[in-house]
Amino acid sequence: MMITTHQAKTHLSRYLAEVEKGKEFTIARGKNAVAKLVPLKAAKKKPRPKVGETLDVPFAIPDSAFAPLTKKELAEWGL
Repeated sequence: MMITTHQAKTHLSRYLAEVEKGKEFTIARGKNAVAKLVPLKAAKKKPRPKVGETLDVPFAIPDSAFAPLTKKELAEWGL
């Protein structure tokens, strides 16, 4: 449906309600079409992660990470 810029400004809320129902409008300045008012395609929403859910690849901490430091390593740290 063709509407003028004046109609678009005056009745924008009404036209947006129609667009939400799937209708399309061509906005014209004088007799020249200048824009289209069309419904947007809904963007796919990514599901939100659940609390505590990991998003990255899990990794394992080796047991050596918890081993006590040697006397040499303690000396290097000044302990």
